[in-house]
Amino acid sequence: MRFFFRSRQFKIILSVFSFLLVISLIFGIWGKKMSPHTDIAGMISAPFKTLATSISNGISDIVSSYKDNSELLVENAELTSKINDMREKTADYDKIISENESYKKYLGIKEKNLDFEFCHSILISKDHSDPYGGFTINRGSSSGISLYDPVITDAGLVGYITELGTTTSKVTTILNPELVLGALDNRTNDSGIVSGNLQLAKKNKCRFSNLSRNCSVAIGDYVVTSGEGIFPEGLLIGSIESIGSDQYNTSIYADITPFADLANIKDVMVIIHFDNQGGILPGKGDY
Repeated sequence: MRFFFRSRQFKIILSVFSFLLVISLIFGIWGKKMSPHTDIAGMISAPFKTLATSISNGISDIVSSYKDNSELLVENAELTSKINDMREKTADYDKIISENESYKKYLGIKEKNLDFEFCHSILISKDHSDPYGGFTINRGSSSGISLYDPVITDAGLVGYITELGTTTSKVTTILNPELVLGALDNRTNDSGIVSGNLQLAKKNKCRFSNLSRNCSVAIGDYVVTSGEGIFPEGLLIGSIESIGSDQYNTSIYADITPFADLANIKDVMVIIHFDNQGGILPGKGDY
């Protein structure tokens, strides 16, 4: 027996036993810590798990961001639509306010002429090739406008409709020699005709001519429509600025400045109906 404890076999058994004892003590101290092979496997796989987790989180963030952006796009589209609706309502409101203000300006004319029917119109383009200031408005036959309807501002006569479309119309002004109308001196009741010519148009004037040499017109008098032809009676035309006689000294003429600011018109009223409407234009005078 004594020799067994000295033998090689005993030493091997003792070494194995000692190793197992040490291992048991170590795991006893560590308690619930993972086993060495599990720990090694964890160390190897940890970087890959971290990468996979990062990729997964990244994809999740992208999906979440896309969802948030999609929701923001929908919200922005809804807000844009609401803003556009508000702009349209504001534009309509501004238009109504503007039209109401315009009608207020013409209220006095309407009160004096209950038979008048108006169509409010806005200047949309000027004819720059027309030296007499012709322009186009945004109303036509669909709004009840007809050829030769009178066109006015709250200040006075502008001209008449000479070209008619469904939704637009061309206005020829009183500076144009094509337009000839019967007129009266509002103070003296002296009668004549009003028309224009190129030289006067450059000065924003037209001419009240064919006046009797015995007339009593004076500088500063108002000239109004006589009611002959296509224009109703009593529309303001302009004031007399100067008086002269024709080359044969047989009649008097007066140059007048229109009350309507023809160079700065933004909107007008077309008189689409008045009592006894439907006359013809007087013949052209000789200027």
